[in-house]
Parts: sequence; C-alpha cells; structure tokens
Amino acid sequence: MSDELKTNLDEQRLESFSFKGFFKSLGPGLITGASDDDPSGIGTYSQAGAQLGYGIGWTMLLTFPLMAAIQEISGRVGRVTGRGIAGNVCRHYSSALLNVIVALLFIANTINIAADLGAMADATKLLIGGPGIVYVVVFGVLSVAAQIFFNYKRYVAVLKWLTLCLFAYVGALAVAKVHWGEALTGILVPHLTWSSSYLTIIVAIFGTTISPYLFFWQASQEAEDERIDPAKHPLIEAPLEAAMEFSRIRADTIVGMAFSNLIALSIIITAAATLHATGKTDIETSAQAAEALRPVAGAFAEIIFALGIVGTGLLAIPVLAGSTAYAVGEGRRWRVGLDRKPREAVAFYSVLALSAAIGIALNFTSINPITALYYSAVINGVLAVPVMVLLMIMSRRKDVMDQFVIRGPLFWLGWLSTGAMALSVVAMIVGFFI
Repeated sequence: MSDELKTNLDEQRLESFSFKGFFKSLGPGLITGASDDDPSGIGTYSQAGAQLGYGIGWTMLLTFPLMAAIQEISGRVGRVTGRGIAGNVCRHYSSALLNVIVALLFIANTINIAADLGAMADATKLLIGGPGIVYVVVFGVLSVAAQIFFNYKRYVAVLKWLTLCLFAYVGALAVAKVHWGEALTGILVPHLTWSSSYLTIIVAIFGTTISPYLFFWQASQEAEDERIDPAKHPLIEAPLEAAMEFSRIRADTIVGMAFSNLIALSIIITAAATLHATGKTDIETSAQAAEALRPVAGAFAEIIFALGIVGTGLLAIPVLAGSTAYAVGEGRRWRVGLDRKPREAVAFYSVLALSAAIGIALNFTSINPITALYYSAVINGVLAVPVMVLLMIMSRRKDVMDQFVIRGPLFWLGWLSTGAMALSVVAMIVGFFI
C-alpha cells in the first residue's frame, strides 16, 4: 500500500470518529439486527425464558460479539466487491456448491416466512379477532407488494421506522415484576445443564440469532447501496473510501446486533419474570406467549407483545424473501435489486414473490407450524456452518477482497463464531440420542 493511500486512510479514520451523520448512516446492519427478532425468534426467546427462567440470559451476552463479527464480515464482503455472498460464490466456487446452499436457503426461508405469517395472524386474532387465514394472506401480499412497488429509498426508510416496534418488548418488560439480581446473575454467570431439552433450547437460540439469511441480506444490501449511489464504488475500485466505509459498517452492525440482543434479552426476562415464575413453561409460539401474559402481567402486556409480533413480522418477511431472491438472482447472474423496476428484474422479483407465496400456501395445509419451524431451524443450523466457513475463507482470498482481506481480531472472532455455531449443531445431533 502506498504512503499516499495510507495517509488518506488515516485521515478518513480520524474523520470517522466525529460520528457526524451517525444515525443517518444506519441501514443494512440495523435492519438485519432488527429482523433477527422475527415472530419465530420471539417464540424461541419466550420459550427459553418460560422454561429456563433468568438462567438462560447469558446466551445473549455470548452471542452478541459472535453475531456482530460474522455480520460485519458479510457487510465488508458486499461493500468491497460490490456483490452479495452468492454473487461471489458463483464466480469463485463450483456451481454445485452454490446450488446446494441456495436451495437450502430457499427452503429454510420459505418455511420461516410461513411460520412468521402464522404467528402474525394469531397475534392479530388476539387483538381484534377475525379469521386468521385472511390475515396470513393480507400480511403476505402487503410485504411482497411493498418490496416490488415501493421506491427503494422510501422502502428502506419504512423498514428503519419498523425497527421501533421492537421497543414494545421493553414496554412489556417494564410491567413485569423482575427480580433484577437474579436476572443480572443469569446474564453474567453461564449456567449449563446437560439435558436434551436444555441443549435444544441452546441450539434454537444460536440458530435464531445467527441465521444464514442475515449474512446474505446484509452483504447484498451493502452491494445494493453502493450500486445505486453514483458517489460510491466497490472498494476494490475505490480504496480511498475504505476507512470511512468500514467504520460505518462496524458502527451500523454493532448498533444493529446490540439492538437485536437487547430486545431478545427483554423477551427472555419478561417470560422468566411472568411465565416461568408462575410455572407456565409450555409456551411454544410467540402468540401463545402474548396470550399467556394477560393473567400474570395484565392486558397491556399482552397487547404490546402482540403488536410487537405483527410489527417484527412486517420487518422480517421482506428480509427473508429478499435474501432468498438476492441469493438465487446473484447466483444466476440475473439483474437484481429492490431499486429496480419490476420489468427490469422480472426473475428476481418472481423468486421473491414465489418464496412468499409458498409461505402463504403452507398456512392452508395441515402442516404443524411448530414442526415446520423446528425443521427450518435444523436446516438453518446445518446450513449456517458451511456458509460461515465459506464466508471466512472467501474473506481471506485476495482474488475476492484484494487488499481488504479480513485480518486481526475480526478474523479470529469470525472463526470463533463459526466454531460456536458448529458446536451447537453437534450438540443438536447429540441431543437426538440423549
């Protein structure tokens, strides 16, 4: 690297610490983190708190640096190359590997969409009554139509505002009678139990918190933001922009993941303080958690919990369907991008609509949504490990990242995250035989 380039990078680093326009810069990382707390995730966290109480809170402290690292690496890959993960895989790895990864992602995301739509419909029934299946169709069509027909900048702004709905769970926490000493101990002191049910919850938390669709979405959104801004270029073509962009990506990702884990921890503590404390440990879905809060925390807690489910679903479904469309489209080298008109990216939007349509249709079948969600979590857990390994290897390849290969603490933290995810999958497999 030339002395002039080093000087410019150092100057940009100094400027980046001014935090000027900090909140305006939040985007892919914030939306990714918020979408991680989707209705199915809320169900997982509610179940964890109801079954295990405050003692499971430590998982949120553990997963924060791990998910922040792997998401930052995903964002950097997208910003450096100007392509998402699938777009890079199709250029540097075999088509067979790409096809397997994309197919599994499509299946897992579609099942997740179905489960989220079902949870949103159940929550709406709690609030206003009516036929749940109608709400499934309305929410599904609304989510897809917004992605296809909304102006991209306006659409991203709506997603940013939707992240505020997650504060509903802070409100629910405020009305719960929390034993803060026990809650703090549960966060700071890991408590492990070698049992099938405990391992299942741990795996479910890891699978919900560190999910493949989040990697694909953040990388693709970074590439999209670069492509639609004439002042930006892929960093391999414009290295002088790197320091400022990496600082923005790191801040965006840390804020997004911290926000995600704070909300997840609020859900766990609320469930522990209300449901676990009263012996109600048979919660399986987010809607059941909302309903169960009424007798122990009052109607207000039930209402804001249910409203949060609907809001997070409206945020998560576009991310799930969008990450699927980006993965398939980039892998096939189609024209992709939510900023494009429908006629300019017909195949891309067709995949997006197809994933959501199948998710809607699954709610008309006799498939148990809890069983479907379980298998989705299994697929996500199994898929996450090879995707993370591939991402870590790719982030060190000079023919992909040029001079911006991932080094130092971020690199090792990324591998630690990958190892933790692999261990959780092994634990899940061992749990089948316990």
